[in-house]
This record gives sequence, structure tokens and C-alpha cells, in this order.
Amino acid sequence: MIPNMHSDPDILRVGHLLADAASAAILPHFRQADLIADNKFQSGYDPVTEADRAAELAMRDILARERPNDAILGEEYGIAEGTSGLTWVLDPIDGTRGFVSGTPTWGVLIAVSNADGPFFGIIDQPYIRERFVGHSGQAEVSGPSGVHPLRTRGARALSQATVFTTFPEVGTTSEGAAFAEVARHARLARFGMDCYAYALVASGQVDLVIEAGLQPYDIQAPIALVQAAGGIVTDWDGGPAHHGGRAIAAANADIHAEALEFVRNCPI
Repeated sequence: MIPNMHSDPDILRVGHLLADAASAAILPHFRQADLIADNKFQSGYDPVTEADRAAELAMRDILARERPNDAILGEEYGIAEGTSGLTWVLDPIDGTRGFVSGTPTWGVLIAVSNADGPFFGIIDQPYIRERFVGHSGQAEVSGPSGVHPLRTRGARALSQATVFTTFPEVGTTSEGAAFAEVARHARLARFGMDCYAYALVASGQVDLVIEAGLQPYDIQAPIALVQAAGGIVTDWDGGPAHHGGRAIAAANADIHAEALEFVRNCPI
């Protein structure tokens, strides 16, 4: 059973502490000429910066103090075991390629999950000061214009939908072809938004995000946020997506079912 946040309001408090700490660690590095990005891959390009590392360490320090019995899974420093049955899932900068390019579509991802998956999620974009929070069937964004509730879009045909993915190639050749088929039937396809695309689904601005090759820390906060706003997130076969891999985030069950027909059973 997924916990109700009212039974553990401390999670919300600590989630905001983590987002604040990550923001403080990251922003001094953003759009700085002397930013150094190391490459995690020997072939290809998967950057990591001092901002990624500093933000995750800052969040881990807070959890060690505030939630010492909870486990942690973070992109940069791996797993720290816990005893509570809860895991904080951290991606200090989702979209580091965008971060090093100066685009403001990267974000800090913070989720809390149990054996059933994530039930609390934050997508924080500190540069434009937008923080999206979802839990217990409630989602909201706080920013320069105040605090506003979030709700996903109502049902519409795929032919009227807007669909996002991060990379035009999506994943494997077959995965890219499956996404291209969805995009061909949609009204509009857009690329390169990283985690901010999921925030747009939760905000009622777009209909679908379809991705592949994800890690758990890439998708767990978006799952919690989108579902709290009324959407649905599954893998490409309609099952749980919180372990990573392929994910389809939809504004509602109708558009999810229509898009799923094009990607279901896509070969690896």
C-alpha cells in the first residue's frame, strides 16, 4: 500500500529542504564560462559536473541528519541502505547536457518510493524558480506567480496531441521507429526538454512524453508528479515504469491507450 502523505508530513518538509540545498549547490555553476564537464562514457557523451556531485552530496547530508533510517538511491553516489522501507531517489541534475548548454530545462529530481513504487515527487527548476510537487493525489507548482494546483489535460485524440521526447533517436532503432509512428499521428512532436516535459504533462500543457533507456532516478519523481496531477505513467507494455527502461507518461487514460498501441511490444 502506498503511504498517504498525511501519515508522514515530514516527507514534504524534507523534500523541500533537499530541493533548496540542491538549488544552492547548483546555481553558482550554471552558465559559467569555467564550468567543467567530465564525460562518463568512453564513447558518446554523458556529462557530469561539479554541480551534479555537490548537489547530491548536499541532499545526502540532509537525509543523514533528518531521515537516517531511509535508504538513498542517487545517480552520482549510488545506493545507501536503510531500514524504514522507504527510499529517496535523487537525480541532482536531470538533463546535464542541457545544463552545460545553458538551457533552463534541466531539473532536480527527488522522489520517495517503497516496494510499490514512488508516491512523492519533486521536479525543481531553480533557475526559473519553478518547483513542481506531487503526492497523495495532489499536485502543485510554486513559482514567481505564486502557488497553483496542477491538473493534466482531458481526453483528446492523438491527432490533436502534443508529444515530447528528449532525444530524436529515443533509444534503439526499433524504439526510435516506434516513437516516430506516434509522432506521425500526433499534431506536434517536440524534443530536448528532459524532465521539464513531464512537468508540462502535469501542468496540462502537453499530452505525452515517451522515452527509453531511463534509469530509476530519471523517472520516479516524474511518475509521482504526473500521477498526482491525474495522469498515468507506465512502461511501453502498460506495466510499472519505476525501475527505468521505457516509459510513457500520458495526461489521461484515453491518450495513453491510443499511444500505447504504437509502442507496445516494440522489440529491444
